[in-house]
Amino acid sequence: MREQILSIIEKNSRIDVKELAVILGAEEIDVVNELAAMEKEGIICGYHTMIDWEKTSIEKVTALIEVRVTPQRGQGFDNIAERIYKYPEVNSVYLISGGFDLLVTLEGKSLKEVSAFVSDKLSALDTVLSTATHFILKKYKDHGTILAKKYEDEREKITP
Repeated sequence: MREQILSIIEKNSRIDVKELAVILGAEEIDVVNELAAMEKEGIICGYHTMIDWEKTSIEKVTALIEVRVTPQRGQGFDNIAERIYKYPEVNSVYLISGGFDLLVTLEGKSLKEVSAFVSDKLSALDTVLSTATHFILKKYKDHGTILAKKYEDEREKITP
């Protein structure tokens, strides 16, 4: 039942518990208890709202920053990752494979604000060897949700 609950709430965290119980064919109290247990165990870490900021008047710039670091003896990448994720500007930090070690995502009000973070805070860390910053220009799909709907020509077709 846990896997089913997680699959459903990952796509829609606002689903009503009654509806979830009906989908699962379970008692509502069992679903509530299972959700509470998974929250307590840290399996469910939080509930988030996805916003299409392009449809608002708020200006935001999202950046993906690849970071190459020198791992620390006996601690690997954990300490440097923790130092980075403690910055309030940072949304996420991932250990990745390939030419870089960490992928950092963050949002800022402008390109200037993001570049200031990279140059003043991130690059200034003693274990950071190099960074590569990529700015998101347009989101087509985010967290499984399609944001950029394909344009459909709604004009009536006329044939001679």
